[in-house]
Parts: sequence; structure tokens; C-alpha cells
Amino acid sequence: MTDTAQRRTVAKVAVHAVQAPPPAGDRRRRRLADQARAYGFLVGGLVCFALFSWYPAIRAVVIAFQKYTPGGEPEWVGTANFTRVFKDPEFTAAWRNTLTFTLLALLIGFAIPFVLALVLNELRHAKAFFRVVIYLPVMIPPVVSALLWKWFYDPGTGLANEALRLLHLPTSNWSNGADTALVSLVIVATWANMGGTVLIYLAALQSIPGELYEAAELDGANLLQRVRHVTVPQTRFVILMLMLLQIIATMQVFTEPFVITGGGPENATVTVLYLIYKYAFLYNDFGGACALSVMLLVLLGAFSAVYLRLTRTEGESA
Repeated sequence: MTDTAQRRTVAKVAVHAVQAPPPAGDRRRRRLADQARAYGFLVGGLVCFALFSWYPAIRAVVIAFQKYTPGGEPEWVGTANFTRVFKDPEFTAAWRNTLTFTLLALLIGFAIPFVLALVLNELRHAKAFFRVVIYLPVMIPPVVSALLWKWFYDPGTGLANEALRLLHLPTSNWSNGADTALVSLVIVATWANMGGTVLIYLAALQSIPGELYEAAELDGANLLQRVRHVTVPQTRFVILMLMLLQIIATMQVFTEPFVITGGGPENATVTVLYLIYKYAFLYNDFGGACALSVMLLVLLGAFSAVYLRLTRTEGESA
């Protein structure tokens, strides 16, 4: 056999050795090693969730059925904490204010981001600038934002009433009035959080095929008809998901009532989360605070289950 033939034979053997699949045992060990590395990277996150999310939630459920004071011995009281919380006059006010806040946030804070996204989607110039302007409030710390609006709502020297005086319009008590305080807080929450919602809507709008709008224009549809028959049907899943997420978020409102109004005036802005804070850190009643937390957990868990079911259904259909 010549040297050339020998080299060809060696090359063929090497190619077959490379192409041959590894033994089953090697493949299993390699797969286990990959899984071990993946779970190793997840350990840090799992530990953080266990310590700061799962354990506090489980502990709160346990304390909800106990008479608990820091440093004292817990005493099992059954449903007494729930009964006491139900009888508290602030309980009704807190749930009423929370549900009203959620409804107003859906009416005000759900429509405005969608309209802004439609306007941004139609712009031909300075799109990036206006995206930054709309998203800017999201980057401001929530407490700083609430303090800014607290000064803005000041009935004496606040910018809101100064602007109304300049326009020769009647002034308002804003967050200091029992009938206007909750609406004022909804405006603050909408301004502070709508940036992310607008960008999500904008991404959904830009994914709509342009041929659908062209066909609607050829059929003589005006702007409102195109929005109703093309835009809304094509983005209905995103709209529904954001609606559910907004309900879950707004029912946990705390920063605005805590910083701007302190739950007043006349308990007009006491929310469930703010009442939980009062039970725990003002009344030193951790059992009542945890009982309220469990009630809120059950309600938000129901909305979260609906959200997960819808997202799973949409993923399967896609």
C-alpha cells in the first residue's frame, strides 16, 4: 500500500470516529452534568426566593391564626384575628377604597397609555424622544415621585392650583379633600407607571401587519373604525394581560397613600395594604396584619391564576 493510500485510509477512519455517536453512558453523564450546572446557577435565585418570598408568605399564613407579638410566645387563636379584622370599621373603608382605586385606575390609567401608544405609533419624527419622555417617570423612585406630587397638590402654593389661578379657574383641595383625594392618587399612580405600559402597547401595535390597515383604508374605514376593527382585535390578548396585571398591581397600592395623604382625610385613602401596615407597625397587631394579608393573598391569587391560565392557553394556541 502506497503512502497516499495509507493516508486516505487513516483519514477515513478518523472521519468515522468523529461522526460516530458517543456511547449511551457518555451521553447520559453529559446530560446530567449539563443539568447539574444549570441547577447550580439556579441555586442562588432559589435561595433568595425561599428566604425572602416563600418563607415570609408561609410564616404570614401561620401568624394569621396566632396571637403574636415580637419577642413573645405565639398563642394559637384560630380565626379570632379574622373576626376582629372583619369588625374593624377601617376594614370596610380599606376594601372600598382599594376597589374604587382599582376601578378608577382601569378607567383612567388603562385608556391613557393605549391612546398614547396609538399616537406614538403614528409619529414620523422624534419617536425616540417622546418614548424617553413618556418612560422617564418610571425611572424616578416611587417615594420621590410621591413627594413631588405632594408638593404639586398643595392647596396653598402647589403648582396645580397656581396653574388653575392663572387660567382663572376654581382651585381644588386635591389630595386634602375627602371627595378628591382618591382620584388625585390615581392620577399620580397613572403618571408614575404608564411608561412601561405604553412601550408594551407600542410593541404590540408595531407587530400588526400593515396589510390589514391598507385593506381597511381601501374599504373606506376611518381612523376610529381602523382602531376598532383592526387594532383592538389584533392586540386584545395584550390588552387583557395588561388589564389583569394592572388589577393585581393597583390592589397593592401603598406608596401614594402612605407618602401623600397618610390614609386621610377621614380614611378616604386608606387601602388594604396601608391598613396592613397600620396593624403591624402602629397597632403592633401582627396577627391582624397577617389575617388581612391572607385575604389579599387569596384575592390576588385568583387573579394570578386567571392570568397564568390565559397566558398558557395563548401559548398553546400559538
